[in-house]
Amino acid sequence: MSITEAARGRAAALAAFVTVISMCAGDAIARSFPFGPRTRAVNDLGNQFVPYHARLWDLLHGRADGGVLVNWQSGYGTSFLPDVGTYVSSPFALLVGLFPRDEIDLAVYVITLLKAAVAGAAMSVLLLALRRAGGDGPWWAAGVLGASYALCGWAVTEAVYNPMWMDGLIAFPLLCLVGEWARTGRRRVLGPLVVALAWTANFYTAYMATLGAALVLLLRLLTADGPAPVRERLRALLRAAGTTVLGIGLAAPLLAVVFMGSRHAYPGWTREFAPSDWPDVFARALPATYSFFTPAGFVGAGALVLAGTLVFHRAAPRRERWAWTLLAVAVAVSMQWGPTHLVWHVFATPNGSPYRQTFVLAGVLVITAWVSLSYGWPGPRALLGGTAVVALLSAGAATSPRITSWTYPLVVAGVAATAGAVLLARRAESRGAGGAGGAASGATAAPRRPRRAPAVAAVLLLTGALAAQAALTTAYADRRRLAGLDDYASWGSRQQIQADAVAEADGWPAYRTEPGREQTTANDPLTVGGQGAAYYSSHTPEVLTRTLASLGAGWTSNGRAVQSLDNPVTDALFAVGARVRMPRDPHQPGARPDEREVTVTRAAVPQLVTVRPPGPEPRFVASPFRNQEKLLGARVYTLPPAALRAEGIDGGDGGDGTLTAGCPAGSEVYLWAPGFSGTARLDGARAGTEAELRGRVPARRAALQPLGAVPPDGRVAITLRGRGADRLPLRSVGCLDRDRLATAVDGLRSSGASAVRVTDSGVRATLPPGTRGTAVFAMPRIAGWSCRADGAAARPAGSYLGLVAVPLDGRTSVVSCAFSPPGLRVGGAVGGLSLLVLLGVAVAPRAAARRRTRHTKTSPHDHRLVARTA
Repeated sequence: MSITEAARGRAAALAAFVTVISMCAGDAIARSFPFGPRTRAVNDLGNQFVPYHARLWDLLHGRADGGVLVNWQSGYGTSFLPDVGTYVSSPFALLVGLFPRDEIDLAVYVITLLKAAVAGAAMSVLLLALRRAGGDGPWWAAGVLGASYALCGWAVTEAVYNPMWMDGLIAFPLLCLVGEWARTGRRRVLGPLVVALAWTANFYTAYMATLGAALVLLLRLLTADGPAPVRERLRALLRAAGTTVLGIGLAAPLLAVVFMGSRHAYPGWTREFAPSDWPDVFARALPATYSFFTPAGFVGAGALVLAGTLVFHRAAPRRERWAWTLLAVAVAVSMQWGPTHLVWHVFATPNGSPYRQTFVLAGVLVITAWVSLSYGWPGPRALLGGTAVVALLSAGAATSPRITSWTYPLVVAGVAATAGAVLLARRAESRGAGGAGGAASGATAAPRRPRRAPAVAAVLLLTGALAAQAALTTAYADRRRLAGLDDYASWGSRQQIQADAVAEADGWPAYRTEPGREQTTANDPLTVGGQGAAYYSSHTPEVLTRTLASLGAGWTSNGRAVQSLDNPVTDALFAVGARVRMPRDPHQPGARPDEREVTVTRAAVPQLVTVRPPGPEPRFVASPFRNQEKLLGARVYTLPPAALRAEGIDGGDGGDGTLTAGCPAGSEVYLWAPGFSGTARLDGARAGTEAELRGRVPARRAALQPLGAVPPDGRVAITLRGRGADRLPLRSVGCLDRDRLATAVDGLRSSGASAVRVTDSGVRATLPPGTRGTAVFAMPRIAGWSCRADGAAARPAGSYLGLVAVPLDGRTSVVSCAFSPPGLRVGGAVGGLSLLVLLGVAVAPRAAARRRTRHTKTSPHDHRLVARTA
């Protein structure tokens, strides 16, 4: 039976429609954004992905500080292209520019829905393409199964708050199509382009999708109809391998940058893989279950029953029945075994959910279900076998705590609906069978047209069962995520007030504006603007984390999320001339409604480029107070010996304490307690001014914290409430002399650059004549910076206590530094070479055809010779 474009379009539209309606219905049931008051911005969705889409919006509208190469808003200047390749390189991400800036959360939600819809549509098209090998499953069944894939448990419970993973959901069926093209020797140019698009959109899940597509292709070659020679199958594999390598080569300019960004990133977490209990694995294949550390294998009872029917479907060849069934089992088992787990995850156990490849299992199950349908609707024996498979899974999950009160009723209803739909579909297609049987021998039977009413009823049963199960699974996951993960408020009045305050105070590049220590997310500078220290990414540079930590900064996510410092010394070092201070985020626990409103403080700070006198580069020590002074070039702190009087402290697990010291009256008190978790309050400070510290090294590190002014008697008494007070570092109290700081800042201002120009990829500074020493740029010395003096040849930038530095010999008047992310040149070369090869692939067949045509036209003697011989 031929497959028309109309059939593909109808199947794709049905899959997309069912996917979007089901996901929206689930979110509405849970009263989740945008259908209710509950935020959907949990975990990294609120902390990373929404802020990075906000940054992309700013880039598209020309409002970002920096460009694609350098992000001047975060981490005092970081490489942005690795983040593009990790978070917003999907073509769908560009749609964010069509939304208003203050609807950024809605934009990300719509993009996520659209990706899910496209994934369902792509799977339905793949299924219809696979139909050519052996049967004529109806287009509407392909649409329903495509939606089953797009609504798999992995998608609605894991990928919805990791929107870039949705690109992997799209990539798997597309790469399977590429495998089909390679198997049949078609579309040799389009194939590499699809591979390149998949790997560019999200390389991480594209890698998993590529492995899954390779397994599907291998199985297709092994189960191909007819006695295909081994040589032909090997050629197909070579074509597929060449297509994949060429496509990845086309994506190399971005992939190489991402790879190098990961190499230079702070190490972050390290985990050992521990397989889930099998009852939990079985439970997650059923509806209305949730767990962060188990594989979400749910694909709907309909797809699961139909996949189970294949091994019992006598109309299907025995080889296909067992091959597809064993592939599904093998993929499931491979997720539970350590070595294959590492293969699926690029040989590194991920920090979060360890089952990120589950969408491949969902795809294989859906394809298995379709293979069964492609040989006709399963009969009672096969249907009973598929039902038994689901019953065994349900029985195996009975002891799992993941099972909810909704799970088994939904399973029973789904199995019943599937059985009814199959029986109705068989009845609908029975029309014409009798007539065909009564036809004379050798007569051609008329095409069978299904009866409309039973066929429509079958569609409604299958679609309704899937939509109900997926919607309730989505709603249940929405609620459980909020209960178990960190969550963040959607864009609202707080962010708008903060953004307005930042915009009003902004003076970049004359000085930086810090959006504040009290943050809404770990990437506030990307969301509300400014040029702050806060930065959270998989590519947070190690030099940034270590440099800011040496100066007293805090972090979360084991060092990958660097926090802002509220400190006048570091503000001077990094040219922070305006600082926004916000009250506690009311969305977070512990916020007080009577806290002060937003304030903006300003300070005279040096330019972005300052000069240190000649001499050897100092080295950091253990104390952040002394490290700040080394980078500043002046002593501004008093570090008194402090005594801790413990009050019930038990091994750091609880209790209170009082820290006492003596400092000059009027100086400002700062507490350094990176491992302390609790509150600290300076005696004599006004009520309600406790400082909160959240240290739990190494996962969390508390920042250097201002506590207030030293009283006239010079006695400092700090009351501590929390955990870890008995492990305070030596010299944990520092008292800042503002007058000394002002003198040091005046010196840096007078000796520093007279003019500074900042671009999207570099900095140029004009220096006073005869300047000697070291020009220090107020940005971390991340890999990729190169500098030159007075137009000389560029060299890799030097480092001065972790910042970009250029030596000065007294004859230099202009210094400039440019940034090129590591890996860009090599990746560009590989990409260019791959493009040339692709052009050759495109041109070669046409050139060969022209040569054959020319040869035919210019060989009349051969034709005459043949005629004479005849």
